[in-house]
Amino acid sequence: MSKFKWMMTVLLALSMIAAACGDDDDADEVASDSASTVEEENEDSAEEEPAEQEEAVEEEPVVEVETDELVLAFDANGDGTVTIGVAAAGPRDDNGYYQSLVNFAEDFSADNGFTPPIVSDNIGPAEAAQAMSDLAQQGVDILMVGASEIAEPLPELTEQFPDIFWYCNCGAGFQELPGLAQATDWGAAVHYTAGVAMGGVLQSQGSTSAVFLGCCDINFEVEAYNATVFGLQSVDPSFTMEYVGTGDFPFDFDNSANATAALTNAKANGATLVYAYLGGALDPVGQLATDEGIAVFSAGPADVCERDIQWTGGVVFDGGSYAAQALRLIVDGELAEGSTYDFPTEPGLNGGVLCNGDADAQALIDEAFGLLAAYDGELMGALGGISAEAYAGG
Repeated sequence: MSKFKWMMTVLLALSMIAAACGDDDDADEVASDSASTVEEENEDSAEEEPAEQEEAVEEEPVVEVETDELVLAFDANGDGTVTIGVAAAGPRDDNGYYQSLVNFAEDFSADNGFTPPIVSDNIGPAEAAQAMSDLAQQGVDILMVGASEIAEPLPELTEQFPDIFWYCNCGAGFQELPGLAQATDWGAAVHYTAGVAMGGVLQSQGSTSAVFLGCCDINFEVEAYNATVFGLQSVDPSFTMEYVGTGDFPFDFDNSANATAALTNAKANGATLVYAYLGGALDPVGQLATDEGIAVFSAGPADVCERDIQWTGGVVFDGGSYAAQALRLIVDGELAEGSTYDFPTEPGLNGGVLCNGDADAQALIDEAFGLLAAYDGELMGALGGISAEAYAGG
């Protein structure tokens, strides 16, 4: 714990430096209790000012402190530089959730003159302990764990390698540990806004049928799917969305052959919109849907509307954007090892986005975000029920 106390002393000093530079829009810290309910975890998030968080995302995506100060804060092995390790459950080049975290680590390291990050990808739950142990032994100072599905070994690993600063982008949440800083989001709220966006597109099309392409009915998929359907049907109760698993259990989001075959079948059955809740199979589905004239939404990346594939929209929960925000909070002393930050659901950070400029659909999305910001009781109760049902089985 002496390393942790020293780190916190440095981080508090850095927060004063950041404040002197005019960093007035830092996101509020929300430390979650692992025993609290979904509603309690997200109540604090909803109380934050959306405008402040959006401004922080757009204007300060990366920590604005000197490189030598970052070295002082994070150089665990005393070699005079910072090396970031990234442990990703999927392919580093998926053009989606996992690649966004890898890209952030690469860009941040290059911008600060650090050594290139060391990336271990395609890590399955069974080999997570060995893969992350191997990564930790390569001289990394910060180890970013890309998803909660490979977080199970962290209680032992954070004790085995206490000098490393461990961060988990645990969207589905993980137990709090003394040696782990983590960030989460609320999948039900994020996907409610996505469902509203998709409902707006179906309404503009004059159609009613959509398909959700996922992996294998994992609990966080169940939460995402049910919340998307809830948002979709809040636009029009007649809208339908079928869930189709395209991979093998567990965590196989990369089966392009199965995913594209499922899309072809869905189109034949009348679907006019597809949500690709996928990893390595994301782009193949996006390209096929574009070629076939089907509206298509991506899962994860924030820059979806700037890509070569003509995505109709996206569901943003970008690992790189989250990591950039989390690192700034860490340097400012607002996110420490042993605590959790719950990202709110708000425009500019996460949730449903449109790329096609549909004004009517955009108005529906704005209304959905407004209900979340106002902490609408009926809506929160419904989303809380969706999350509780999804995770009831563990």
